[in-house]
Amino acid sequence: MSGDLGYLGLMQAGELIRTRELSPVELTRALLDRIERHDGRINAFIRVTPEAALASAKAAEAEIMAGGWRGPLHGVPFGLKDIIDVAGVPTTSHSKILLDNVAKTDAVVTARLKAAGGVLLGKLSTHEFAIGGPSFDLPFPPARNPWNRNCHPGGSSSGSGAALAAGFVPAALGTDTGGSVRNPASMCGIVGMKPTYGRVSRRGVFPLSYSLDHVGPMTRSVRDNAVLLNIIAGHDADDPGSANVATADFAADIGKGLKGVRIGLARHLYAEAPVASSEQLAALDAAAEAFRALGAEVREIRLAAYDDYITCNRIILTAEAFAIHRRWLAERPGDYGALTRQRILPGASIPSADYIDALRLRQRLIERTSAAMTNVDVVLTASSLDPTCRIDDAEAVARTYPRQVRQPFNVTGQPALAMPAGFTRDGLPLSLQLVGHNFEEAMVYRVAAAYEEATRWCDRRPPGLD
Repeated sequence: MSGDLGYLGLMQAGELIRTRELSPVELTRALLDRIERHDGRINAFIRVTPEAALASAKAAEAEIMAGGWRGPLHGVPFGLKDIIDVAGVPTTSHSKILLDNVAKTDAVVTARLKAAGGVLLGKLSTHEFAIGGPSFDLPFPPARNPWNRNCHPGGSSSGSGAALAAGFVPAALGTDTGGSVRNPASMCGIVGMKPTYGRVSRRGVFPLSYSLDHVGPMTRSVRDNAVLLNIIAGHDADDPGSANVATADFAADIGKGLKGVRIGLARHLYAEAPVASSEQLAALDAAAEAFRALGAEVREIRLAAYDDYITCNRIILTAEAFAIHRRWLAERPGDYGALTRQRILPGASIPSADYIDALRLRQRLIERTSAAMTNVDVVLTASSLDPTCRIDDAEAVARTYPRQVRQPFNVTGQPALAMPAGFTRDGLPLSLQLVGHNFEEAMVYRVAAAYEEATRWCDRRPPGLD
């Protein structure tokens, strides 16, 4: 039974619970059992909270039996990346630095998921402070890829991607500063959305870069992703980066088809310099043809130069990350993993003039990208340039990790979604990325859902997890 329930989607589970065909307690117990049987090989969870989960599931069931229903997440389990606060539970950021950091209050997104009736199963693995990479010198082991446990699941929301692919949860949240929702989505064959900057509150989420951080939904299907964003989106006056913009039903346009939709193919970002792997190139070319067959107009466009986006993101992120960590780096440098120190310390040597220049370049890149997208509704491009590699091959991880096209859209702040686009000859996920205009997530979901329905890559499951 737990194997059958493991791959229920958010909407599927929510509807079965609403009609009383499935008990929230039954679903929660099945997923906890699945985690206990399989997570010793995947390491998706840092901390499972079974007692609290079952208590929440029982409360959700009692409310349903009394005629109450809060919406599609009512009684449905979810997981949170362990940089997101849950009152009374440690937020460790996968680091020795914060092992004893018990959150006093819920993050805004946590509170919204709980208010929607969601059942928290636990806290999920991350790269240390959402930047380190897959490391073996931390208090917790790194998450592994369910498609091949010897492979990297992507990061930094690694546990979120792995838990979804492994059938441990139907919904999870990650964060994205340079691609950290979309990378595990790409590597684990699931759907990850980085919403528009400011669309989702970050209050109660440990920061990496104040001006680049996003919180995003991660699911196994496009519709589930849109529904999860419906729950967590909204203005927060106490988050300085939060946008006071009205929200709508992000799933409203799913099913409308692609007739009349204009897709700009930003092929130069992955086919010139740098160049994607041959299998990833073929998958993206096939995706462009699939969109044409679905009735969309697809034509190549050029955004700004790849290197300009990457340089801009790197300077801003590194400078802001060092500002956040400078006290601990001075007082407790040995308590960081080696890779985290290596990635954050260069921020100490970035001159203020360079940081200001990067902020000014960012505005020019936003304007250039917006102008290039004037006559298109969505941009199609790569997410990762390569499939996943072995997690214990530090050289391969270091080589492939920066080969991606996600950072440009942290710079511009636009909504960007990664989703499956096929599989390699070895059975590892390939991916694509769809990018929308600011606050037009509904259009991104419309395009993504049409492709998902036509290809059904989302139906494939990792082997050996029955």
